[in-house]
Amino acid sequence: MILLCMIWGIQQAVLKWAAPDISPVMQIAIRSGLSALLVLSLIPLNKGTHLYTKDYLLPGIWLALLFSAEFIFVAAALRYTTASHTVVLLYTAPIFVALGLHWKLPAERLTRIQWAGIFIAFSGIVLSFIGRKDPFSAGNQALLGDFLALLAGVIWALTTISLRLTRLSDAHPTQTLFYQLFGSFIILIPIAYWTGQTGQSAIHWGFAAVSSTIFNVFIMSFFSLMLWFWLLRKYLANSLGVFSFLTPIFGMIFGVIFLNECIELSFILGTALVMAGGRDGQPTWAAEKMARAADSSKLSCGCILNVKFNIRFK
Repeated sequence: MILLCMIWGIQQAVLKWAAPDISPVMQIAIRSGLSALLVLSLIPLNKGTHLYTKDYLLPGIWLALLFSAEFIFVAAALRYTTASHTVVLLYTAPIFVALGLHWKLPAERLTRIQWAGIFIAFSGIVLSFIGRKDPFSAGNQALLGDFLALLAGVIWALTTISLRLTRLSDAHPTQTLFYQLFGSFIILIPIAYWTGQTGQSAIHWGFAAVSSTIFNVFIMSFFSLMLWFWLLRKYLANSLGVFSFLTPIFGMIFGVIFLNECIELSFILGTALVMAGGRDGQPTWAAEKMARAADSSKLSCGCILNVKFNIRFK
């Protein structure tokens, strides 16, 4: 599980490292397209249903839009702030999931302990922002990057809430994952083209670009997914969920090691508060769903990303 968290945590560092040769938007678009091909053959459809069934397709398109928006914000954030800040603020999503489900579902009302956790987590976010040098300076682009990363976390949370509230909550995880991957590929490729990120002058297929593509497709979107489902078969989902909060910690470490990023003491303290509060404030339905999913005899590598979205606020 620690190896898995390391793989998830290094993703933003890899995106930023390869950015001089290939933009993060293109990296995600290529990953989504190739991963969608891998997932397609793994989708078990019930008799009489297909991928274009109206009840599933429309919410699937909505999830694809949210998935694309999340990574557009991530890509924009990486232009202005560090990968360390991006991964931590992205993982504030559990806080917003808990708040959203509290508002929409009576069964997901927050307890006093969960409200306390959310207050602690929000205190950590505030500390992370105001702890920067001259945080309110007009020329502080790093603060803008932090804000964009936080917005990506909000979009990620909205994706999870939408999944919970639509018919896709009953669909096989590989089906939901395919909608997100294929849809984001269709959306992000034109955006990359219109913004000049697809030409020969914008993409240099050197070591960094090739390595990033291999990592994102085969390690991030395939190996890690296979490993995650193997773990779900062997261990309790709740136990694994505790370890998943190591992901942003590893993200910070890799940012320092590979990108020579500097991390402020205030951000370290803020991160600790976010992780502690997010853990206490998260809803429980996702972990229960994963535990049920782990008992399925038809689990495959493609299921993980969809379930992964839910466990850590899953």
